[in-house]
Amino acid sequence: MIEVTDLHKSYGRQGKINALNGISFSVDDGEIFGVIGPDGAGKSSLFRILASLILPDSGSAIMNGHNVVEDYRKIRQIIGYMPGRFSLYQDLSVEENLTFFATLFNTTIEENYHLIKDIYQQIEPFKNRRAGALSGGMKQKLALSCALIHKPEILILDEPTTGVDPVSRKEFWDMLRRLKDQGITILVSTAYMDEASRCDRIALIREGEFIASNTPQGIIDDYAEILWAVEGSRMSALLSELRTHEKIKSSFAFGDKIHITVEEGFQTEELKQYLTNENFNDVRIAPIEPTVEDCFMALTS
Repeated sequence: MIEVTDLHKSYGRQGKINALNGISFSVDDGEIFGVIGPDGAGKSSLFRILASLILPDSGSAIMNGHNVVEDYRKIRQIIGYMPGRFSLYQDLSVEENLTFFATLFNTTIEENYHLIKDIYQQIEPFKNRRAGALSGGMKQKLALSCALIHKPEILILDEPTTGVDPVSRKEFWDMLRRLKDQGITILVSTAYMDEASRCDRIALIREGEFIASNTPQGIIDDYAEILWAVEGSRMSALLSELRTHEKIKSSFAFGDKIHITVEEGFQTEELKQYLTNENFNDVRIAPIEPTVEDCFMALTS
């Protein structure tokens, strides 16, 4: 179990840059817990503290009964850490990297092969290739194999799918689900809001603070706004026009649509007529269910 209480971390002279501002949460054994938020929100600082790589200014973090500051040697034995930036030895081969990390923890590839079999089998045909010559998805699988080779109790994965193609992203989350089924506790961060649904519980982080924490569906159920999707041509001009309407509370581009929140009682036909009068003649408007990203935008706007 992970227990984090009132973590603070700042950088710079006199602590002028606040990275974490009173973070508290817990993660149950065998749970996938996601920390969701944009770049610079504090995800990496939080994970580096939990991996005993940097010290917090104040607060505490307990990982399966061990304090990350006082028991850092034990922490490093029970966790597998995968940083956001690919950090394996690029001049070593796939097999050499894996052997090296196994040796660090006084084990062998053969001893714990069952843990990494599903993942490693996909890159084993390239075991003699230099790690630096692998694709993004293959690098990700190698890094996860190295993080797992010593049979950790907790996996800490800092933005593991950043820069990876959609197919590899899906495969990666399928692998995490199988690891969860083996009883491994997984703490994962991501800037991709659509990955939130793959977690058991999530926390939304902004400027070093958790602004919401619940199951993905629980976050969505707490959304209290009236949400519509607007489509049409001249999207940039359409977005600008929507932001001027007094009954529209917020407007954000979401792919090929614009998501807007509106005041209670406002009707889609009213908006369509207004936009027609402003020479937007091919507009389609429909009520929609919110996503986690809509919830994040509502909490931060």
